[in-house]
Order: sequence, then structure tokens, then C-alpha cells
Amino acid sequence: MQLNELKVSYGQSYLAQNQQSARASMAVASPKNSQLAVKGVAAVIADSTWRNVMAKQAGETSVRGFIADYYSTPDNWDVKTSAKRVLSALNSWLFAQNRSLTNGSYISSMSALLLRGQQAHLFHMGDTLVYRLRGADCQLLNSEHTTFLGGYRYPSRAMGMNPSLDIDYLNFKVRQGDLFLFTTQAVKGTLVPSDFVQLIGQFSEDLNLTCDEILKRAIEKASRRGYSSYNFCFQLLRVDQIPQESAEGLGEVYSSLPVPTELQPGDELDGYQVTKVLSRSATSRIYKVYDAATDCNLVLKAPSPQIARKREFIAHFIMQQWVVERVSSPYVARVVNLSRPRKQLYYLMEYVEGRTLEQWLKDNPSVDLKVRIDLVEQLTKAVRALHRREILHQNLNPKNIMVDRLGIIKLVDFAACGVAKMPDLPPLSTLARRVGLTDYSAPEYRLGKEPNERADQFSVAAVAFEVLTGQLPYAGQLDGLNSKVDFSRLDYQPSFRINPSLPVWMDLPLRKALQLNPELRYRRLSEFIYDLKKPSASQLNQSVNTSKPLNFWKGLAGFLLLLLLLSLFY
Repeated sequence: MQLNELKVSYGQSYLAQNQQSARASMAVASPKNSQLAVKGVAAVIADSTWRNVMAKQAGETSVRGFIADYYSTPDNWDVKTSAKRVLSALNSWLFAQNRSLTNGSYISSMSALLLRGQQAHLFHMGDTLVYRLRGADCQLLNSEHTTFLGGYRYPSRAMGMNPSLDIDYLNFKVRQGDLFLFTTQAVKGTLVPSDFVQLIGQFSEDLNLTCDEILKRAIEKASRRGYSSYNFCFQLLRVDQIPQESAEGLGEVYSSLPVPTELQPGDELDGYQVTKVLSRSATSRIYKVYDAATDCNLVLKAPSPQIARKREFIAHFIMQQWVVERVSSPYVARVVNLSRPRKQLYYLMEYVEGRTLEQWLKDNPSVDLKVRIDLVEQLTKAVRALHRREILHQNLNPKNIMVDRLGIIKLVDFAACGVAKMPDLPPLSTLARRVGLTDYSAPEYRLGKEPNERADQFSVAAVAFEVLTGQLPYAGQLDGLNSKVDFSRLDYQPSFRINPSLPVWMDLPLRKALQLNPELRYRRLSEFIYDLKKPSASQLNQSVNTSKPLNFWKGLAGFLLLLLLLSLFY
């Protein structure tokens, strides 16, 4: 057992011309209780380029995003796995934002030091600097990644710069009294390691004062040499106490958590009482449970006992919790924090009082069109919340969507959710096929192609089609299709022919989002719901052209009927 815990002290000092011009960001996070042992202490610094008008946002987003997501990773992930997956996901999000920006960017250098037990883990991208001071020895722990463009020096391998991230990683044991100094590239050329050793030795009692003195000395030297002293940034972290035994063993404990056996109503698991079995599938078990400690009903999801020894399935199950924890939306069921230590492998989610969308449609066959459109819009918002985190749902259908008593929808099943190119996990299409393809699944999955956000768009449109018409767009036609030729034979039935009360123009966005070729669908899901709620001039013109052949045949049929009646009469 651990006889004492990890304890640290830290100080910070930063000079910027004004709040708007600040381009560096730094933070230290030291949680309490079990999270300190499981996740440890995090110290992070980020710095963007001086010519970037969004430098402040870039630095702050990198630091805050990393700390928030790192402490949300599953307990059984080790430090290296957790940090690298969080950094890769955060980098993907930053890079995606940069594609839509015309002025400035979310590119930022970043260094993150994670201390857990007696181990230190350093992750580095770009040109921020991290020194370790042991007595009179001051060592630079990371390498600077920079490039020169047009006579200016820029960081390379930084956050948000490329779709994939090249991370420097260093692992070493810490000692009591170790000091770590985090600073930015702007400081180079002013102070040298011997200056840091002297100043820290002179003002070591108060680390904030130490940082202030280092900043003061750096400004003085910069002034003498004609340098700009703005955006000088210093952060000191001192290890005051380390555990007598390494906390790294905790990772092994969590990684070997047993999978719960089959549970029945009345059974208890870690104090949660099972009140109802909600679902049993090949990969998972879902139960409604009551937590007496918080006096609330929850949903407990655990892996199926049959997959307990299949590492890949367990890895995906663990990843589900992390994926959903990163999403914040009133239309996505949230993961609930445990009220007590977990002894078996499962996670908890909020319990939604209501009906599945499938049952709701059966119970409300004649509901107003505005209500139906509102449900589709809520579903669109839920899926967009996933997409903002680079997450694909891949299994959207009315059975996985709850409608509560107020008519608010919630996505509640994430068995096929995934993030592209996730380490240790199969491709997204493989995850979707394992859960099972449905009539709501995009053709890409059956054609063996890797999906993107437009695959979820197809599923949203298929659900919308059913909500508006009571039928599926390609009901019973998708089974057995596995080539482009097969799909070319599909017969699309316009929504207004199935439900004559629908306006003709409303079928146009449905038809576009349901295109078999993903390149022909909407670029963004927001465009789909916009067109579904309000017709544009082009939609109205197309709907008139669409209705002309229908009116022609109706008129011809009426004329032929008149001729038949006249022939019978005469």
C-alpha cells in the first residue's frame, strides 16, 4: 500500500503587453484523493506565434482542453495511453478548426509534464522549453522543433499544424526536491541555465516570488540587449513529497478489473442495485440501477461476460466512456461520475425517463408536422455535438434515441461510436459492422469504405424520413447489396408520395442527404436541417418542376377516365 501521497508546489509569472496580446498559457492541476493516485499531477505550458491574431485562444484551448480531457480518460488507461490519445484527439479538433479560419489559427507549441507516483512523463510538441533542476544541475529535457520561413522562426510539429501529431515522449523517475521550469521560446537569448540555478537557489521558499525574480532578471537582460520582453512566461513545479511505493501499480489494478457476471433485478454491483435489465447484446449488458448514496436511478453499462478475454473488445468498451465524456450536449446522455471506487469494469450514465423514438412514433401517428421537424432538429444537434469532437456515432436509429416527457430527445447508445485512427482499435467501419448494420446505415459500410461525418448524415436523414412519413426510404432493399451496381438499382420513393400532407419542397433536402454517393450529400449537417425547416428559392423552383410531371399524369388519367365514361354512356 502507499504510505504517503505525491505532493507538489508551484509558482507562475507572466508578462504580456495586454490581455489580448497574451499568446502563452500555463496551468498546474493537482487533484485530490484517488484521482491523484490514478492520474497524478499535470503541469502544462503552451505558446503560439507572435504573428497569430488568435494566439491567446490557441494557447488557452490547448492547455485547458488537455487538462480537462486527460482527467476524463478511463481509470484503467495508463498515463502514456491517456495523454497520447487526448493529444491526438485535441490536435485533430484544432486542425479541423483551422480549415475554416481565414485569419489566425489554433496552432500552438505545447509541453505537458505528468507526475504519477515516482514516475514523470513528458510530452512535447513545438518549441516550448522544460528544464529539470536537481541541486546545481539544470538540464533541458526536451528538444526544440522549429523552422525558418521568410526570415522568421516558427515552431514545427506543433498542435493543430498537421492532421497527425508527432509527439516527443520522455519517461523518468522523479526525486523529492526536483524542480521543473517551464518557459517559452521568447526567453532564449536572455537567461541561461546558470541564471535559473542562481535565482531559484536564492528565492526557493516562495515559488511565485522565484518566478517573479526570474521574470525581472529576464526583462533586465532583454532591455540591455534590445530584445522585446513581452510574452515572457515562467512556471515552476517542485516535487515536495513522493510516495514510498510507486503508484504505477494502480494502473495494473484497473486494467485487470473483472467483467461483471450476468446480473438480475435485485442484484448489487459496487453498491448499485439492479432494478431492471434494459439490454443484453453480444458485446454489452445494460441495466437500470438505483444508487442509494445519491438517491437516483442510473444506467450501468458493462461488457458482455462472453468478451471478457477479448482485449480488443474491452479496449473499445473502455473507449466508449471516454468518447461520451468529451461531449457536452443536452441531447446526448451524459456519463455520471462514480460515487464510490469501482471494483469491476463498467460505467454509469444518466437514466432518461421516456420512450424510444420507435415507440414514440407508434404512440403518436398523427402528431403535428412542426413537432416532427423539431425532433429531427434535436437529433441533428446531438449528432453535431459528436462531430465537433471528431466522433462518429455509426448506429443512429429510433431504438437508440429516447424521447423524454418534455419531448426532448437523448442519444443513449454509443456501442459503435469511434474516433478515426484510434490507436489499438480497429477501423471505424469494422466497429460499425460488429454492432450490426441496419436500414439506417449509409451505403459506405456495405461497400467496405471508411466512413466520415456524411455517413451519420445519411442515418439522420433516414430517421428524419421515417419520422415524417412513417416509412424508411429504402426499406427492405438494402439487405444483400455489396456493390455500386447493386445500389444503383435502389428505388427512392419521394416522401410526399408516401405522406401527401408533406410539401413537395421538403423532399429535396431528404433526397440530397440520402444520396448513395456521400460526395453528393450536404457538406455539413447544419445545411440539411436548415433546408428541411425553410425552403429556399431554388428548392421551390425544383419542387414546382418535380410536381409538373405528377400533375401531367394526374391530368391525363382524369382525361382518360372522362373518355371512358363518355364511351360507356353513349
